[in-house]
Amino acid sequence: MLPLKDDNPTVRTAVVTLLLIVVNVGVYFIAQPVGRASFVQNNQQHGSEDRYTVERAAIPKEVVRGGSLTEAEVADAYGGVGVVGLLCDVPVVGPRFSYEAARACWPHKNVYLSVLVSMFLHGSLLHIAGNMLFLWIFGNNIEDAWGRLKYLAFYLLAGVVATATFMALNPSSAVPLVGASGAIAGVMGAYLVLFPNVRIRSLLFFVIADIKAKWWLLVWLASQFVLNQNGVAWTAHVGGFAFGILAGLVARGLSGARRGVPDPVSS
Repeated sequence: MLPLKDDNPTVRTAVVTLLLIVVNVGVYFIAQPVGRASFVQNNQQHGSEDRYTVERAAIPKEVVRGGSLTEAEVADAYGGVGVVGLLCDVPVVGPRFSYEAARACWPHKNVYLSVLVSMFLHGSLLHIAGNMLFLWIFGNNIEDAWGRLKYLAFYLLAGVVATATFMALNPSSAVPLVGASGAIAGVMGAYLVLFPNVRIRSLLFFVIADIKAKWWLLVWLASQFVLNQNGVAWTAHVGGFAFGILAGLVARGLSGARRGVPDPVSS
């Protein structure tokens, strides 16, 4: 079920949403080796992607304890001592690297900042294309409803909450997290609260259909539990979505209070 567009025009240009898309795409194609390799087929670029990712992305085990993985932990997690020389910032001695089990693999990595950095890294062209499509369809209306600064703060916080959800459930994981999916799931959760009856034009098994947002988004949420794919941090998606629903309910309640909505009466 792929969203194509929503029947939900905006009043203001979605500057922040467009900027987020530009930054994500720019990081992928300019900074990430996997993105550069899309233009220039270069084995060295492909080989450096793993190191680029683990040096910058959020890794639950690192964030939980507040420091980089050690060389021994990298060897255990990623396939043996041989990968240490490839992934870690270790000195080279002659034809071999100098391996010390207890030494931090990336001593200068800010593991807390990596939570934000991860939100702008993607694993493949399909990954970033899907995320940016979802961000544009659902994000422009939330930005229009809340204003640019509040929307940006919400987006970043949703991404942090999504990552924290995954880390709370997988505190010893050494797998790096990449992608804007958790933050975008937060946007989708807010959309469910604010625009439940807007129709989403979707590609559904080679048929184009208009589906109300509430049904589309609830099916998407259910799919996270049903599919539960390996290599996909689906619990982060659920955490971000739940945060978005909560933020949407709070925003709707505050908006109603400002309009002077009367208190309900008892019968």
